[in-house]
Amino acid sequence: MLTRQQFQTHLDQGILLLDGATGSNMMKAGMPRGCCTEEWIINHPEHLIDLQRRYYQAGSRVIYAPTFQAQPIPLSHVKLDRQTESINAMLVSLSRKAAPNALIAGNLTTLAAFIDSYDTNLFDTMVENYRRQISGLLEGGADLLAAETLLYPQDAEAILTAAELEGAETVIYTFTMQPDGSLFSGMDAGAILHDLEQAGAAAVGFNCVAADNFTAGLVSKLRRQIRIPLICKPNAGIPVINSDGIAEYSLQPEEFSAIMFDCAQMGAKILGGCCGTTPKHIELTAKRLNL
Repeated sequence: MLTRQQFQTHLDQGILLLDGATGSNMMKAGMPRGCCTEEWIINHPEHLIDLQRRYYQAGSRVIYAPTFQAQPIPLSHVKLDRQTESINAMLVSLSRKAAPNALIAGNLTTLAAFIDSYDTNLFDTMVENYRRQISGLLEGGADLLAAETLLYPQDAEAILTAAELEGAETVIYTFTMQPDGSLFSGMDAGAILHDLEQAGAAAVGFNCVAADNFTAGLVSKLRRQIRIPLICKPNAGIPVINSDGIAEYSLQPEEFSAIMFDCAQMGAKILGGCCGTTPKHIELTAKRLNL
């Protein structure tokens, strides 16, 4: 895993471009709705490898391994919890095969949908789940950890604790939030990002926010509250649910890249795409930013 200084060396070279969506593109490749994404990818690795190769060719220099919900509790729903470590290691290796010259980020997310909020040992439960996942990510050779689509500060605190216990030094954090800079719980996101900066985060910011004319303003607001690199990883606009119950995103790559350019002007140092984005969104963003 990279040290904080090694990660900073990459940032010193200019804007660092992440990849785009995985799940929505896997569904286009035939992944059934509602299945365990990690299990499906392991059984159909060629689709992930093709997608991530196209992201790297488009300009992505950080590729997220498809380990979003590869924690023991979510994996227990498909009876794979005992294989948590090996699944995470395997998925990191797949991403490395797809883009051997990119940085590979082990991906983590909130456990809010899978845990009992009345659990008297809730925090310890979260930490143990993340520790097992992080152990596998490190075993697979992840260069850094990327915690994303976080909802609550407790998510980040549990990941921070687990990462420290497992010896993972470089961790970046992004929350989903509202355009005014607040979490959906009403808490001030800027203050939470500042606390993470003080706790040793390598970079912080947002993801899974609809890219629109207000996104650069959100970057500007958050930028004034932190000093470490700010991450901007929005969706391709607002989703519309089609007749099959699948979310479709209409923001075209050209429009997306223009918004990302404005976000970079406002101070975002790490840019990428979330739901609905494709290698074309990343390609045009790279070209507009002269990367």
